[in-house]
Order: sequence, then structure tokens, then C-alpha cells
Amino acid sequence: MDAKKIVLLVGALIIAVTTALLARSMLSSSSAPQVNAASMPVEADQPHVLVATKALPVGTILDAESFRFQPWPKDLIEQAYYLKGQADPAKLAGSVVRTAISAGQPLTQGGLVKPGDRGFLAAALGAGMRAVTVPVSAQSSVAGFVFPGDRIDLVLTQSVAGGGDGEALKVSETILRNLRVLATDQRMDAMGADGKPEVRTYSNVTIEVTPKIAEKIAVAQTIGSLSMSLRSIADTASDLDAAIAGADVDLPDGASPNAEKAIIAKIASRPIDRGSTYSTGADVSRYQRSSVPAKAENGVAMAGTGAQITAPAAVSGPVIRVARGTNVTEVSVGGK
Repeated sequence: MDAKKIVLLVGALIIAVTTALLARSMLSSSSAPQVNAASMPVEADQPHVLVATKALPVGTILDAESFRFQPWPKDLIEQAYYLKGQADPAKLAGSVVRTAISAGQPLTQGGLVKPGDRGFLAAALGAGMRAVTVPVSAQSSVAGFVFPGDRIDLVLTQSVAGGGDGEALKVSETILRNLRVLATDQRMDAMGADGKPEVRTYSNVTIEVTPKIAEKIAVAQTIGSLSMSLRSIADTASDLDAAIAGADVDLPDGASPNAEKAIIAKIASRPIDRGSTYSTGADVSRYQRSSVPAKAENGVAMAGTGAQITAPAAVSGPVIRVARGTNVTEVSVGGK
């Protein structure tokens, strides 16, 4: 290689190294571009409105878990909204939803009916439902722990007369299930002055029923005494699963998820007046009976197998028992 080519290569190498150093120096000396983001409004400076934490259908009785305050853009604030600092959430508990509210949607003053307002009870009732007031004792009212919006079962306790010994049959029967409580002693709000649920006893409870169930309750009050048993949320879910698995639910083919959800919610809230259970005195004590035998009349008494044994007024000597169907007659030997 001649000297001319060597000189050219060395010169090219020097230029390349110099260019690289200059480029590195320029990149390190230049600062990164600053992005001036638009200042976002501070959440504390935004107004807070009361919004629904879940879907609230018409007739829903609000509780403390049904709503919460959430930041809301100032440009979208309306006069009908409940604003933080101006509205007291504790006073809204027990109100009834007049128009359906979606989850996350603000609550409006025209969409709620407060306890004591005109038309409150009518707004709480579902379509085709009725309100019935049932008298209960302190012992049968779950010690005051039943609040408006809860669901209960109704139990009828009675004494069934009959039998030759005059002893009545003691029996208790769950006649109605999944009944929604609307009020207790004309009280639709379970909150006290401090905004917390207040437990106190009461003598009357108003429940939501169908017209047919209203008739059954009216008759049940004349038969015996009524008491309540508080239902668990899990029990309602299990009844719904049983209804879906059986023939009680007919979900249309091709229905949208929202339509199916509405159908299922309606089924879960309906009262149940069939499939009752009962317990007799014999289920509690061995000294109580489990059924009522027929009364003894004119020497006729019901045997344990259901047959009637007829004994004549005076029988002397050996007798023969003659069975005619379920009738068993004792006849003396030589008689007719």
C-alpha cells in the first residue's frame, strides 16, 4: 500500500472519530424536551355528587350502601343533584327510588321519595303488589332486628282441636317465604339521629305481597299467631337457583344479557306461597302427638291404623271382631 492511501485512511478515521465526539457532546448538552401538560383539576377542588353504587330499580328502599359521593365535572352539575356539603346522606337512607337509577348515575331529588312524603308507600310497591300490615309480638319480631328492605318468612303457629281425649295438636308451619318488609310500626327509615341503624321493638310490620297472599295472611291471622323469621341473602340466591333449575323460570331464547338480568332480578324478589314446611308437637317432645285422632262418638274411636272399632254398650262373654272395610265391630258369641 502506498503512502498516499495510508494518509487518506488515517484522515478519514480522524474525521469519523471527531464527528462521533461532536455528536455525543451535542446530545449530552441538549436538555430533554419538556412537555407542558395541561393542569388537571385537583380532585379536592371538584364538586362531589351522590351517585348510585349499584343498579337501583323502581321501588328500591335505599340504605347506606346504595350510594356514595363521587367527583363530578363542574360543567355537568345540575340543580337536582345531591352535592357534598349541601345534602345529608343519612337523611336519604330509607327513601324509595321513584325512577330507575343505573350504577354510577347521580341521584336526583325528583327520583326519590323520602319517608313521610305523600305517596311513599305506593312508590315502594312493585307493579301488581299490595301492602299488608301484620301484628307481631316482641318475641316474634326478631327482637327488632328486622328493618325496612329486609326479607322474611312468615310462620303460623296454631293448636288443632280434635281427638277423644280433648288434647289439641300443636303445629307450626312456614306458610309464606321471601316477603319484603316495607315498614315497621309506620317507620320506613331504620336510621337513628346519628345516622346508624337503630334497633327497637315494634308491634306491627308492613310487608309487600301479591293480592292472593294478602288473602292468605288475612285468614292466617284468624287461625293462630304469626311470627317472622329473618332470611339470609344466601337463601334468596338458593331459591333463585332452584327456580332456574326447575320449570318456574322460562328465559327466552336470544334474550340480551340485560333482559335476562331483569327477569332473574324479578324472580328473586317475588314472594313464595308454596312448598311450606311444618313441625308438630311430636317433633319437639316425645310427649306430644304428631296427628289428631277422630273424636270418639257413640262408642266409636279411631285406632292407630285408621280403622274404627265399635264396642257395644255391654258385652259379656267371648266376642268376635267383625271387620267391614275400615269398620271393626265387636259382637258377642251367639249374637248378631
